[in-house]
Amino acid sequence: MTSVFEEKNCTKAIMRVGLPAMLGQLATLIYNIADTFFVSLTKEPAAIAAVTLCAPILLIIMSIACIFGMGGSSVIARLLGEEEKEKSGTTMNFCVYAMAMAGVITLILGLVFLQPLAKVSGADTENMAYTCDYLKWIFLGAPFIMLANGFVHLFRSVGLIKEGTIGLILGNGINMVLDYVFIAILGWGTAGAALATSLGFVCATVYYIACMVGEACKGNLLVPWRLSCFSPNRTMVKNVVSIGIPGALITVLMSVSNIVLNNYISIYGSDAVASYGIAYKLDLIPILLSVGLSQGVAPLVGYYYGGNRKKQMSDMVKYTVLYGILLGAVFTAVFMLLGNALAGFFLQDDALIEQTGYFLRILCLSAPLLGVINMMTSYFQALGKAVKSLTITLLRNAVLFIPGVMVLNHVWKLQGVIAAQPVVEAVLTVICMVMYGKDKKCLPVCCRALFPLDKTV
Repeated sequence: MTSVFEEKNCTKAIMRVGLPAMLGQLATLIYNIADTFFVSLTKEPAAIAAVTLCAPILLIIMSIACIFGMGGSSVIARLLGEEEKEKSGTTMNFCVYAMAMAGVITLILGLVFLQPLAKVSGADTENMAYTCDYLKWIFLGAPFIMLANGFVHLFRSVGLIKEGTIGLILGNGINMVLDYVFIAILGWGTAGAALATSLGFVCATVYYIACMVGEACKGNLLVPWRLSCFSPNRTMVKNVVSIGIPGALITVLMSVSNIVLNNYISIYGSDAVASYGIAYKLDLIPILLSVGLSQGVAPLVGYYYGGNRKKQMSDMVKYTVLYGILLGAVFTAVFMLLGNALAGFFLQDDALIEQTGYFLRILCLSAPLLGVINMMTSYFQALGKAVKSLTITLLRNAVLFIPGVMVLNHVWKLQGVIAAQPVVEAVLTVICMVMYGKDKKCLPVCCRALFPLDKTV
């Protein structure tokens, strides 16, 4: 079979890298929903709220992996485009060991500051115990959570797309089975959900390491795993970190914005937090599928950029955005029609079902816009233009979102807080289109007076 990096048909190339990445994200989504479903069997809104409140902390742990996973992936893809295989392999090795060390540090710091982190997440006296139970087991699994999430990006960048997806699905599948055992059978509640999550990532990490060993035994220079191959230099570390930190900040700032959002929603009680948590988990379907699609094609974009194949790169971006918009539109229609019915799978109380369905119908309005926002973020990361990628993230999760939540809460109370997401992402979509147009030197004539073209881009 032709290497995906040499695939001539743009649509086929997108399907070959995008579908496995979307499948992996879908597996992650299913485990997220499974966590919520099994915890909901306890019929304790405070327990459901605790899982929602802990989600940003889990995202922050994953984001640290992005420093080396996404940063390394961008560097490796561009090096492969320049036919620098040995440098690609050395970069891969450095990223793996760096993630392992960062995971151990996170484990120690997380356990030391467990209760303060729970309070910052928005936990109150009603759900503090549930929140601490969840966080304890998540921090114990931090090294494996980081490695598993980083391996996915690194494997895609060297063409091990199938292996990257299998590891993700394996970990999430084991997590769901253990969710049933620990929560439904043993009754361990939120602690059981977190333990299942950590053990799932342990299994995924073991699989990825086995794949690396197997590839190294075959003589694949791109995936050296021995510690003796650990030979980072200043330039390598700078290249990885300069892309990886903005990539990590995407998730960190997303977590910060979610913490702010959770704190505002918690003003209205645990029932409101529980309803939002379920609505958000359902809305994660189009969100994560869009993320998977854009992240899946990112190595190809970086490869074409490194090889100076600008026409193929532009086609890749154009078609990925189009497919992302269509995908989001389908989910918006489904959630509009079936919002209450979907909420009924998780809740028994009619009032909560109605409220959750209403929240879902508001949140899903931004689903088609994700095709633009996520692809633009991945595009700038793939090209090594970290500042522009970070700009989108800052606008999305801090500059626009946090003030938006505050203002809309003042104007429309709880409904306004929920509406902040689609309002902000509508504005951001326009900004992303302008940024991409300027980058491609095809800004509309009417905007050129405000945004003069940068000749150095």
